[in-house]
Amino acid sequence: MELLLVRHAIADERDPVRYPDDRLRPLTDHGRERFRRAARGLASLVDPPERVLASPYARTWETATILADAAGWPDPEPCEPLAAHHGAETALAMAAALDAEGRVVLVGHEPTMTLLTRLLVAAPDRARVDWFRKGAAALVDCAGPAAPGAGRLVWMHQPRTLRARAAG
Repeated sequence: MELLLVRHAIADERDPVRYPDDRLRPLTDHGRERFRRAARGLASLVDPPERVLASPYARTWETATILADAAGWPDPEPCEPLAAHHGAETALAMAAALDAEGRVVLVGHEPTMTLLTRLLVAAPDRARVDWFRKGAAALVDCAGPAAPGAGRLVWMHQPRTLRARAAG
């Protein structure tokens, strides 16, 4: 199984007055535009996945929807274990339970995406896992089901690199 981990794009600033429920905080217009280009860059790197699973938070859901639209990938499915209030261990347990032979995209939050990637990959690759900037992505190849240390980091790209791939 291959897992493509993606952090949500640039969202509005936390504001308890505008967003008393942080789960409803959306992407900014700038974040949408930049991630649309990053999504096209992602599509140039990997074939379409079988599934796209996303945290149900507004900002991750919008990011996953942009992936579906701009990259031509499957519509996202809500995945509560990827929500911001869960940790990397919860996301890993969910990924381990997936019955997938191909590629699955997981769209979530920090620090979960970085910590999950570090949990998945074997020791030599952990040093190559940097913190996910908003809109970053990493591809992890697991020989079988997702498990601690079972994966190999194929690549990790920050959003600037993904946008550059889309440009040319």
